[in-house]
Amino acid sequence: MSEFPVVVAARRTPITVKGGGLAHRTAAELAAPVIRACLDDAGSAGPVGDVVLGNTMGPGGNIARVAALAAGLGVEVPGMTIDRQCGSGLAAIITAAEAVRAGDGRLRIAGGVESCSTAPTRIADGVAYRRAPFAPPGHADPDMVRAAQDLAVLDGIGRERQDAYAARSHRLAVATRERGGFAGEIVPVAGVTVDSGPRARVPALLDRFPPLFPDAGGTLTAGNSCRDSDGAAAVAIVPAGVPGLAIIATATVGCDPALPGLGPVAAVETLLKNAGRDLAEVAAIELVEAFAAQALASLTRLGLAADDDVDPRVCADGGALALGHPWGASAAVSVVRLFSRLVRAGAPAGTLGLATAAVGGGLGVAALFEVVR
Repeated sequence: MSEFPVVVAARRTPITVKGGGLAHRTAAELAAPVIRACLDDAGSAGPVGDVVLGNTMGPGGNIARVAALAAGLGVEVPGMTIDRQCGSGLAAIITAAEAVRAGDGRLRIAGGVESCSTAPTRIADGVAYRRAPFAPPGHADPDMVRAAQDLAVLDGIGRERQDAYAARSHRLAVATRERGGFAGEIVPVAGVTVDSGPRARVPALLDRFPPLFPDAGGTLTAGNSCRDSDGAAAVAIVPAGVPGLAIIATATVGCDPALPGLGPVAAVETLLKNAGRDLAEVAAIELVEAFAAQALASLTRLGLAADDDVDPRVCADGGALALGHPWGASAAVSVVRLFSRLVRAGAPAGTLGLATAAVGGGLGVAALFEVVR
């Protein structure tokens, strides 16, 4: 058995577009049923030491604590909400795993949640704004859309290649949904039982979307970019000695704030070096597909994409371009997907999985997992 903390349960809500089927659920209301499902799946894994959730644009007030109480946990169970932007869900899982490995043997629930639909409007000096700065004055501070377009220009990733990658995501996600491949991980909420994003007709429509930056010869469109979405995802983590998905290595790094989409490159390289592993050993890879251009730029640098070819290990059931991007939850969704692809699918002991995400402000987060039986 592994010496590392083990994910023994992994669940998520359906992911729906902002303003869609989950629009009237707050972040805590989205997270609570997922927390409850993870606890039920974990069975008699012992008392809960903490609930750690990532969130980026919620109302504050420690959403993890509110969600834990709403899920029926006792008042003695604390909660912690953390913000590492689009890497928040995976950062929460890493944080919880570190506590377990440090010697606290109590079960942890960790993941992320975002209700884009109910996110409050923020105001400074009487002016409403969409986001806080990712970097201080003197540093580049592009929003993630502009940064993805800059990456497309830098790497010469054209519209056709971006659209092809987005089409791949939709085709894979639709096929997975139709064969019931998401069913084991989804917790129905408010009568919603399936993801709203994957659509069979999208690949045929991608060339009709206008560019988001037409004056700059832009190649990003709404079709090859993710949709702001609502959703939650979480896992249950316990000490070593049980079957599941062991968290064997992690890495969080900084990179140029001007090109935040490249964060996964340094994170994955650092992770593999520290773990003494090679990317060729990894059977399943989940990258948060915020934008096709950003995904392709990182995957190409990692040797996982070239021209029109994408390594079949990457987001094999579709990714955020099809499912949607609930910011604080997306990187935790990646871990839930790895659990389904490896543990639920019966992969043999020793099989490796990798989750990684780019983060606004110039960060990358990654974690390496191993199946234990």
